[in-house]
Amino acid sequence: MLRNSIKVLTAHKLRSKELSWIRKYATTPQASSQPSAMNIFDRRAKTIQKDRAAINPDVEVFDYIKEEVGFRLADRVLDLKKDIKNAANIGCGRGFVSKHILAESIENLLICDTSEKMLEQAEGTPGLKLKKVNMDEENLDLEENSLDLVISSLSLHWVNDLPGCFQKIMKSLKPDGVFIASLFGGETLFELRSSLQLAELERKGGLSAHISPFTQIRDIGALLNRAGFTMLTIDTDEIVVGYPSIFELMGDLKGMAENNAAFNRPLNINKDILMAAGAIYKELYAKDDGISATYQIIYLVGWKPSPNQPKPLARGSGEVSLKDLGTIIEQGGKNDKK
Repeated sequence: MLRNSIKVLTAHKLRSKELSWIRKYATTPQASSQPSAMNIFDRRAKTIQKDRAAINPDVEVFDYIKEEVGFRLADRVLDLKKDIKNAANIGCGRGFVSKHILAESIENLLICDTSEKMLEQAEGTPGLKLKKVNMDEENLDLEENSLDLVISSLSLHWVNDLPGCFQKIMKSLKPDGVFIASLFGGETLFELRSSLQLAELERKGGLSAHISPFTQIRDIGALLNRAGFTMLTIDTDEIVVGYPSIFELMGDLKGMAENNAAFNRPLNINKDILMAAGAIYKELYAKDDGISATYQIIYLVGWKPSPNQPKPLARGSGEVSLKDLGTIIEQGGKNDKK
C-alpha cells in the first residue's frame, strides 16, 4: 500500500514515543535472582476479553484474520518432512489451527488457552486425537523433551516474558523438534495508532497508549537464538483489510479479542478525540469508500538442536570466494549461449 513518506515518518515517531511511555510506567514483577520480564500486559484482562468475545453470538463474524493465519500456519505443518507423534498448540483460541490439522500429519495434539470458553469451542479434524488443557502461555507446564512440534498462532504478542516463553517451549521439545508460530508484528494497525495519536496531540497535547506495542521482526531472531533454537526461518506478510470507518475497525478488534490489554491503557476514549481520529484516519488512509487497516504477520520456524541436523561447513572450507561470484555468473551465461 502506497503512503506519503512524511506520514510514515510521523507514524514511526509516534510509535517510538508510545513505546517509551509504556516502558516508563509499566509495572514490573517482584525482584528475584533471575532477570525480570517487564509486565506490560494485563493477562487477566486479556482472558476476560477473550471470554467475552467467545460468548458473542456473532463470534464467527470476527474470526477472519485468525482463520486465515491459522490456515496458513497449518499449511506450513504439512511441509514438515518428519513424523509428528505429539504436538501442542498453545494459545489455540477457538481452534484456528487445529481445525486444519490432519490426523495423517499429527497423531496427538494438545491444545491450550487461558480462556476456557474459547477452549470449549475449539475442535479438530476427524481422526485427530485432541486433548484440551486450560493453560497460560506465560506459565507453560509441558513435560520436558516430550513434543515433536509446538504451534502458536496470533497469541504470543500478548506474552510479557517472551524470552522465557521461548525457553520453556525449547525445553518441551524433543531433539530435532520444531517450533512454528505466527504473531502480529510492529507495523500492525499503524494507521489506527497514528490517527489516535495525532488526534490526542491536537486535542490534549499528549499521548495515551490506546494500542498495545507489538514485537519487531528484528527482535524475533535474537530471542529465538537466545532460547537455543537453530535453523531459523523468519518471514513477514501483510493483510490489508478495508472498513467503512474507524468505528467498524475498533468494533471488530473488540469482537476478535484484540482490544488493548496493557496495564496503562485508558479506560475510555473521549468522544471528541475519537471523532477527530476518525476524520484523520479518513484523510490519511482512505481506500475506496472507506479506510484500510494493515495487519503485519510475523511467521517463524525454529528447530531444537540435534546431532542429526545439517551442520554448516567449517570456516575457510569454501572453494569459491564471494568476490568472484560476478565472474562465475558471467562465465555461466557465456556457456549457456554456446
